[in-house]
Amino acid sequence: MVPWTWGLAARLPPTAEVSHWPALWVGLDLMLATGMLGTGMLLARGDARHGPVAAATGALLLADAWFDVLTAAPGADRRVALALAAMAELPAAILFGVLAARAIMPPEPGDDAQVKPGWQSIDGSTPDG
Repeated sequence: MVPWTWGLAARLPPTAEVSHWPALWVGLDLMLATGMLGTGMLLARGDARHGPVAAATGALLLADAWFDVLTAAPGADRRVALALAAMAELPAAILFGVLAARAIMPPEPGDDAQVKPGWQSIDGSTPDG
């Protein structure tokens, strides 16, 4: 990856004209909205699959902040992009990262989420002892 990155840094032009600029940003925002909605729906249902969706959404939020700041014009536009990154996109990315990390953490000892209250676990013990 390092040689590829160095090669890009040496060969890419400092500016470029993009013919599908609106589609790029609308598509990214739609992916973010889908990830946020999906994470919320899965989390509300107690579905552990919210973790990968939250991780992807957090990564997209970081990319969004990065591109917003680096593509903003100098001056007021850049200040707005920096403010949005600092106050919205980066905190949201951290939140989604925490949700993703918590989804893969092992449960605490004695916390068997698969055993419903009053049921017996595989070893024959009941939740109350």
